[in-house]
Amino acid sequence: MADAHSTSGSTPRSSPAPGSASSEDASEDSIPSALREPISGDGMSDESGGDEAGGATPATKKKSPLADFDPLAPYRGAVRRFFTVYRHVAGLLMGGHLAYVRSLPDRQKKRLRSPGRRLLAFLLRPFVKRDLRDKPFPVQLRRRLEILGPTFTKLGQIMAIREDLLPDVITRELESLMDHLPAIPYEQVRAIIERDLETPVDALFRTIDEEPLGSASIAQAHRAVTRDGDEVVVKVIKPGIRDVITSDLKLLEFFGVFLQWILPRYQPAQIIEEFSAYTRREVDYTYEADNAEVFAANFQDTPGIVFPDIYRSLSSDDVLTMEFLDGIRPGSEASLALSEEERQRVIDLGAASVIRMLYDDGFFHADLHAGNLKIMPGDRPKDLKIGFIDLGMVGRFNSKLKRRMLYYYYALVRGDVENAARHLLDMARVGENGDPQGFQRAVADMARHFLMRSQQGEISFAQVILQSLSLGGRYHVFFPVEMTLMVKALVTYEGVGRTLDPDLDVVSVSRRHVQAIFRERFDPRALGRELVSNAPEFIDVMMQLPQLMSQGASFVDERLNRRPSSDDQIQGLRSGIIAGSCIVGGVMAVVQGGPLWLSIPLFVIGGILALFAR
Repeated sequence: MADAHSTSGSTPRSSPAPGSASSEDASEDSIPSALREPISGDGMSDESGGDEAGGATPATKKKSPLADFDPLAPYRGAVRRFFTVYRHVAGLLMGGHLAYVRSLPDRQKKRLRSPGRRLLAFLLRPFVKRDLRDKPFPVQLRRRLEILGPTFTKLGQIMAIREDLLPDVITRELESLMDHLPAIPYEQVRAIIERDLETPVDALFRTIDEEPLGSASIAQAHRAVTRDGDEVVVKVIKPGIRDVITSDLKLLEFFGVFLQWILPRYQPAQIIEEFSAYTRREVDYTYEADNAEVFAANFQDTPGIVFPDIYRSLSSDDVLTMEFLDGIRPGSEASLALSEEERQRVIDLGAASVIRMLYDDGFFHADLHAGNLKIMPGDRPKDLKIGFIDLGMVGRFNSKLKRRMLYYYYALVRGDVENAARHLLDMARVGENGDPQGFQRAVADMARHFLMRSQQGEISFAQVILQSLSLGGRYHVFFPVEMTLMVKALVTYEGVGRTLDPDLDVVSVSRRHVQAIFRERFDPRALGRELVSNAPEFIDVMMQLPQLMSQGASFVDERLNRRPSSDDQIQGLRSGIIAGSCIVGGVMAVVQGGPLWLSIPLFVIGGILALFAR
């Protein structure tokens, strides 16, 4: 979701929503009823009614914790939405066939050529929406996602970054998805705040702007001033959105199974699963609050990189109050007017923060773009800071993947394409009929071609990595979504850097920062701290070592002195053949200049098998 905090100006309330249905695009039924139902003035549902005397229910009256508990509600909503989604999916399939027939060469559309496909297109044409039937397939897909509302608009945005799985024509079209809707009335925003925080707005804030900073598909943001005089941004999840999204996700899981059977190459089930996990966290502001505090803790030793403070007492699941970061957006006229020293500091801070997030912390901003960055100039160039906002969507690398990512990027910036391809393959999942060796060769060749242009400053590491991931589909080698989210962060880093300095040498800047991480990672003191953290396991193994050595010696003695039976002789022959193969393989690896990590284990395995092949 594009953060409303980062949106300049407010969205006019009278403008049509990209996700809403116009009179020609869709009927009123295609708009979820939850989005059309207003919230009552006291923040309670209209169904709560009044008291027995007919008076209004007081705002302070609390409902039972189980009053709204309905385990079947998401599924009932999914059934209602099924028919709307089914209509658009069927229309997309029919429209896709029309687009396919239009794309045929002219010679295949003349006379009696391709009669079946042309006849089917003629029969399907009346059933496709008039304003979409003559559009290319990617345009039809984008428009139908917009019509279906915020959940499917978010799905389109996730699909837009999966350039490693989807064709370029589709991802480029989905990048243009608009992620904003008309603002909801301030009265509803006020009701949500008072309902969740159980306090009148006037008692919480000194002032709050009725006109929003921006309005996105899921949330809306307003600038405010706390009672203590702090300038903040208040983000509110729009009413009914959570119920609609929950129902839509249940429905998407069903369609994911169906699409996986039809289009396994593009891994639709994986995309939908990833999308569901991220979206569920995005509609709960406790996650974004936690993310902001984790980022702040990770960068507490870097004063030039800031994250908004979270006001926990003014936040809840549906309301998030955070510090307002006043700055300029990269690429704006104000940013281009910065001095040369200030621009270089922005580039240096941006590179340091992104590379550290990705390859040191393993916890990074997964929705990074220029709108989510703030440049905050100071009195002196060295006082300039950059801030990150909209922290609801984050990526995480586990410890193993984080190490592999660091090794991969380090090899890439040094120009070691062979090791870069090897580390990249180590992070992949090889699918059925996969060709990992072919993938590794293709990645090395492609990276070598890109790196040859690095001296001219034309290289983009983001493009190198993205094209490497894109090769995976051809060889049935697949990567986790965090890999493409990482590319999005690198694209932002490179794009902002080249906006401020067209002659930016991405290779040298990246190498300097990743080498600093390497020096810190392999510093003897850091290794010592890691050894101390693993001391309990190490001591446990040391205490058991005498017993293990005694058992091992007894086993070897028994194997060497036991008279072999006829079955053992056959088994020994088999072990001898395997041992010989390992030794021959090790010799070939040495002769061909192979890596030591391959030849030495082969010699060791061959020797052990030869010893016991009796």
